[in-house]
Amino acid sequence: MQYSELGYWLKKSAQWVDGYYQKLAHRPIRPSQAPGEFAALLPASPPQKAEPVSDIMADFERLVPNAMTHWQHPRFFAYFPANAAPASILAESLVNAMGAQAMLWQTSPAATEMEQVMVDWLRQALGLRQGFTGTIHDTATTVTLCAILTMRERALQFKGLTEGMSGAPKLRIYASDQTHSSVDKGVRLAGIGQHNLVKIGVDLSLSMDPMGLRQQIEDDLADGFLPAGVVLCVGGTSIGASDRVADIIAVAKEYGLYTHVDAAWAGSAMICPEFRQHWQGVDGADSIVFNPHKWLGAQFDCSVQFLADPTSQINTLGLRPSYLQTLDAEEVTNFNEWTVPLGRRFRALKLWFVMRAEGLDGLQAMIRNHVSWCHELANKFDQDADYKLVTNCPFALFSFQYCPANEDSNEATKTLLNAINEDGRTYFTQTMVNGQFVIRVSVGPIACTRDDVMSVYDICKQLQH
Repeated sequence: MQYSELGYWLKKSAQWVDGYYQKLAHRPIRPSQAPGEFAALLPASPPQKAEPVSDIMADFERLVPNAMTHWQHPRFFAYFPANAAPASILAESLVNAMGAQAMLWQTSPAATEMEQVMVDWLRQALGLRQGFTGTIHDTATTVTLCAILTMRERALQFKGLTEGMSGAPKLRIYASDQTHSSVDKGVRLAGIGQHNLVKIGVDLSLSMDPMGLRQQIEDDLADGFLPAGVVLCVGGTSIGASDRVADIIAVAKEYGLYTHVDAAWAGSAMICPEFRQHWQGVDGADSIVFNPHKWLGAQFDCSVQFLADPTSQINTLGLRPSYLQTLDAEEVTNFNEWTVPLGRRFRALKLWFVMRAEGLDGLQAMIRNHVSWCHELANKFDQDADYKLVTNCPFALFSFQYCPANEDSNEATKTLLNAINEDGRTYFTQTMVNGQFVIRVSVGPIACTRDDVMSVYDICKQLQH
């Protein structure tokens, strides 16, 4: 394929995209395929000779869409949303066309400086105090790993980078049992070890217990451990639990511990001032993560980390060999020094497009609608004797059980979930809450309407036995 052909095929692909979105609501959300079935349709060996793009596009249209789970479907209520706003799709096509590697300021000045401005736009949009700076990573898993590595090095006075962990004090990281599994992965990859991630019990509000945290730190100090940091959650992945941020940070500060707030999903809701009470005290955090690629429409991947002071993270992750120096301009920001990968995509452009194309008014209206519709749907299940509302968080997430008389609710709920997902009109996932198998409903697709959300109840009633 030649560059001279590219314009023609981009127009063709744009036509396909238009048709895809026009028909998307009428597709089943998940494919009815068995593992390995799609791979069997592909040649086992690569082609020796070039093939016409027309053949490649025809095979794409014939094979790929029918084997995809359609995350942009208006009735996709599983996991958390991974939205792709139209403006973001457009921006990504431009980024892909330029093919820039934005690892240094000098390799893409606009990418670096737009990233600085977009992080500050988002800081203002979320109501965070002046002074926070930050960067854009791929996912919250990477951000959390960066934060945990920084906790490790601060606690070890930055000796772990050079001397390794052998012979180092046993570190402790603290979190509630509602935090995401990325915290577990982070302590493993950082060499701290799973056994040194201490999960603190939660209170009736599902917040980490501040007194329990203080007691655990005291016990660990007495036993010769070295506390290093605390990971808090706002809008936990399982059921949307949130820690009492101000109280937890106050305890952490008593012991000089680094704090990281995981608001990967619910952080987007903080563009609406009425939700900010749920992370009151967040201005005292050292590190905060939220994912615009979840609920704001800046498509995957786009995870923003705010930092009260980036110095410790740069000292942990930064490395500047001679071949990466910007001659005569060493005071420029090189964001590769703020994170793990050297290579970086131009992620800020889609934020610039989305925030301008939607405006804060549009984004706030979308989130308020999702929360309102989700609570309305939860109330319908709560008022039906066949169902039990198990959890309902302040944002757009709740969980429920199907409880037919004289049947095991866990098994009945599992059977209903399988029937719903096989039906294809909507899509849910499950979680466990105090031994109860529950269906988890997360409202967030950009394209969804109130009718899409309320159809969930009708679908459940049709498919219950």
